[in-house]
Amino acid sequence: MRITALSGGVGGARMLRGLATVDGIDLTAIVNVGDDDIIYGLNLSPDLDTVTYTLAGVHSEERGWGRTDESWNVMDELAGFPLDSTFRLGDRDLALNLYRTTRLDEGATLSAVTGEISKVFGIGSEVLPVSDDPIRTKVLVDGEWLDFQDYFVRRRHAVPVSDVRFAYVAEARPAPGVIEALSECEAVVIGPSNPILSIWPILAVPGIRETMAGKRVMAVSPLVGGDAIKGPLADLLPAFGYPTDTTGIITSYGDLLTDIVVHHGDAPDDPVVPAVHETNTLIADPNAATRLASEMISWLT
Repeated sequence: MRITALSGGVGGARMLRGLATVDGIDLTAIVNVGDDDIIYGLNLSPDLDTVTYTLAGVHSEERGWGRTDESWNVMDELAGFPLDSTFRLGDRDLALNLYRTTRLDEGATLSAVTGEISKVFGIGSEVLPVSDDPIRTKVLVDGEWLDFQDYFVRRRHAVPVSDVRFAYVAEARPAPGVIEALSECEAVVIGPSNPILSIWPILAVPGIRETMAGKRVMAVSPLVGGDAIKGPLADLLPAFGYPTDTTGIITSYGDLLTDIVVHHGDAPDDPVVPAVHETNTLIADPNAATRLASEMISWLT
C-alpha cells in the first residue's frame, strides 16, 4: 500500500516512525520547510532533521529535538562570544547542518541533499522537503512580523500570535517527486502536527492541495482532551477562530479531510467528516507508534 504522509517535526516524525515499521507499506514523507532558517551561517531544516533522526532512531526523546548522546562543545564555546546563541545545535547536529550547507552552496537542491542524508542514516522510506525553494513562516506578534525561529525558540512561543503568512510560497514549486507521491498514493495521512504552523505551509505550496482533492486523507489530531501534546497549538486555534477541540482541528483543514483519528473521549458530538476513529493517540513510545500506525492502515483498507 502506498502511503504519503505530511509531517512537521516531533509529532509527525513519531507517526512516520510507526508507519515505517508496518509491513507492506511504501511510505513517502513530505516535510514542512517553513521553519527553515539560516543561523550561524548554516542552512537549518529543523523539521527535516527531526524526521531524519526519528526514523533513524537517533533522536533525543528527552528534548524532543536533536540527537541522542549529544555533546555541546561548540555551543559552550560560542557562549563566550558577543553572539546570540539562543538557538542551540549539538555537535552531532552541527555536523549534519555543515554538510547540508556545504552541499547547497555547491548548487545541490534541498531534496537531493535530503536524499543523501537519508542514505547516510540508513532510512528506507523516502523523505522529501515539500519544496526546494525557500519558504519562510512568519507570525504576527503585537503588530510585528517575526521569523518563525525568533517566535518559537528565542521567545519560546510564549507570545500571542494574531496572524501567520508563508513568505515566498506563491513562487515555490513542489520538490521533485512530491506531486507524484501525492497523486499515486492510495491514501494521504497527516501526522499529529500543528495544522497552522506545520501543515498549512505544506498545503500553501501551489499544486499540493489541488493534487490531494478527491484523495482519502486521514489526519491524526494533535490534541488530547483539548490540550496540545506539544507546542502552542491550544493558543493558536482560538486566535484563528477555531475551537480548541477536534472540530477545530477538522475545520482548520477546510474540506480536505475524509478521516480524523482522535484520542479516547475526543470524538466530536456532531462529526463534520465521514469517518472518526477513536484510539490512544499518545505515541512517544515506539511500540505505541507502531500500534497506532497499524490501526490507521486497517481503517484505510
